[in-house]
Amino acid sequence: MMKKKLGSLLMAFTLIMSLVLAGCGSKGETDTKGTGDKEITVGFIYVGPVGDEGWTYSHDVGRLELEKQLGVKTTFRENVKEDLAEVEKVCEDMINKGFNVIIGTSFGFMDGMEASAARHPDVKYLHASGYKTAENMSNYFGRMYEARYLSGIVAGMKTKTNKIGYVAAMQIPEVIRGINAFTLGVQSVNPEAVVKVVWTNTWYDPTKEKEAGKALISQGVDVLSQHQDTAGPLQAAEEAGVSAIGYNTIMEAKAPKAYMTSPIWNWTPYYIEQVKAIKEGTWKSGSYWEGLEAGIVSLAPLTANAPTGAKEAVDKAQAAILSGENKIFVGPLMDQSGTVKVEKDVVMTDSEMLQFNWFVKGVEGQIAK
Repeated sequence: MMKKKLGSLLMAFTLIMSLVLAGCGSKGETDTKGTGDKEITVGFIYVGPVGDEGWTYSHDVGRLELEKQLGVKTTFRENVKEDLAEVEKVCEDMINKGFNVIIGTSFGFMDGMEASAARHPDVKYLHASGYKTAENMSNYFGRMYEARYLSGIVAGMKTKTNKIGYVAAMQIPEVIRGINAFTLGVQSVNPEAVVKVVWTNTWYDPTKEKEAGKALISQGVDVLSQHQDTAGPLQAAEEAGVSAIGYNTIMEAKAPKAYMTSPIWNWTPYYIEQVKAIKEGTWKSGSYWEGLEAGIVSLAPLTANAPTGAKEAVDKAQAAILSGENKIFVGPLMDQSGTVKVEKDVVMTDSEMLQFNWFVKGVEGQIAK
């Protein structure tokens, strides 16, 4: 009798355990596309250090908010080279550690992320500033040229020499587009001013960026702007007693006497939206390119160093951009030689803006062909 009772208990225990194990197994095997209860973990790949107070820092703010608001686990790798093999290796390392969403924040990461995405169809990839997509890979960016245009208004109103300097990183459409928008903003309030460009061919090199700023100042520039990840150009302006416009974040503390404003990024809404969609299983690959209206880009508050009347001029121009009255890249637009590149009243398409390889009239600088 006792043996029979023990046998029955053993069978019942076995049945219960099999159901428990089956349940655990099904939970671990489902949601390969980011639905259900599968834990979403996110790895960020950065081109510079998180302490740069610029581009990488702005993305890391978004990462930290992602952890705070959605409670997801994240990690990051900083100072990653824009090299296909290196990027693939970093992706592989993150995936091997269980991360199933990879976010790469530099243009040069594109090909490495694309290659990794092809090998890992169940991992989601988000790539900043590129143009390639796949079923499991999106690209995203913001219409920073809108904020650049507004900062150009500030620079155009501030200059006394009508010579404005621009420390620029890489000769790619993103940077060229920003320089052109900035110059059009300058010209909207000061048609006599020119924008002098110096290339550094680096995203992050504080010393090189600062030296480029000094070189421009030696040419009579009295306002500096930049497309760089550090405050190097701002510090050059501070030391020389000229004015400056930052980038990526509010950089006033780095050059309190020179700094006027910055075109800045806010990546948090995008990261929250995308990871939430992945968690809910509603995510779809695509291309994201929004601007002032979405809040992903903006012009930082003007400081007391900005010229009188600049805030009113910026507010008016911003209202025109938001209403659609000012499309910024609308003809007639001429290149540096005076050749008409965009006819009167014609608005450049997104595709044309994403392939910018020429400077508008008023820019002094060269693009390597």
